[in-house]
Order: sequence, then structure tokens, then C-alpha cells
Amino acid sequence: MARLTKVFTGRDTRYFELFEEASQNAVKAAELLAHFMHELPDAPEVAREISAVESDTDRIIHDIISHLNQTFVTPIEREDILELASALDDIVDLIDEAADLILLYKVEAPMEQAHGLCSILVEATKALAAGMPRLRDFGDIRHYTVEVNRLENDGDRLSRAAIAGLFDGGIDPMVVIRWKDIFERLEDGIDSCERVANILEGIVIKNR
Repeated sequence: MARLTKVFTGRDTRYFELFEEASQNAVKAAELLAHFMHELPDAPEVAREISAVESDTDRIIHDIISHLNQTFVTPIEREDILELASALDDIVDLIDEAADLILLYKVEAPMEQAHGLCSILVEATKALAAGMPRLRDFGDIRHYTVEVNRLENDGDRLSRAAIAGLFDGGIDPMVVIRWKDIFERLEDGIDSCERVANILEGIVIKNR
């Protein structure tokens, strides 16, 4: 079936180009968030840059759906295209939400665990972006997906420790609420990276 689909789709590489573009946007957004966190409370313009990346990612997802509506035979299953596009969009949306919360809550200094979660998010998005081109020929992607899964486990542990620490040191309850929200967005962003990795692995397995 995979070979037959390839015959009919010919050189239609547009989906792969758009997926790669979206994964690069995820890296860009994650790196901007890490920079934004490091520069607090300065550089509010970085949050605007993240919003611009989020808007551009929305444009990419729209292009994917538009192309899907114009093509009859696709290089991978239509449901997989939609699921992968949605999961990539979620990563950037959650990064944008984290930046918005930092601005909304007027955070003046980051917590150490926030730096750690941002670093994990950067590494996870880089692993996805590095593996995404392998989707074009359904090459072995396990090196990248295993790395994302490992990073997601690290993120879970760090997030749990970070949230537990908020309730441990007599911190102002409002500070606890604000940072809990931010930590959860960062963890959700890392979880979304794992979701993308799992979708990629499933697509490759189905099309070999």
C-alpha cells in the first residue's frame, strides 16, 4: 500500500516541507522562550517574537489543511497528516501561552527549575526537527523518538519536583499559583513533543 501510494503521489513533497517548517518553528519558539526566561524581567519584546512564531505556525497548519483539501491521494494517511499538524501546533501554542503567563503575572525573576524545563523543551524540539526529514522516505526515526521520550521523562521529574517545591518553603500563595501555571504549561509543551514523536513513529511503522 505504501509503494502504491508513492506511485500515485509522485513528487508531492509539500506536506513534508510544511512539517519540517513547523518543527523548525517549534525550535525557534522554544529557544526564544529560554532566552526570555533568562532575561527576565527585561526583553518583553521576546514574548512578541514568540507570538509572531505562533502566528506563522498557524499559517503553516492552515497551508497543510488547505493542501489536504486540494489533493485526493496523499503520501501518508489523511488522519495522520491532521494529527501530526495538530500536535506540532500544540507545541508552539503552549510555548506562547507560557510566555503570555509570564507577562500576565509580571514575573520578575525565573525559578531555577523553569530554566531546566526550558532547556528540556529546546532539546526535545531540536530532536523532532532533526528527525522530521526522515519522514520523507519513512527512514528509521527511533534515535530521535527515543531521545524525546527520555527528555519527556526528565521533564516530568523536574516538573513534579518544581511544583512540590512551591508548597515546601512558605512561599507567597499567589507566587505558588503563578509558577504552578507556568510549570504546567512548560510540562505540557514537553508532553506535546512526545506526542509528535509517537505520531512520527506510528507513521513510519505503517508506511514501511
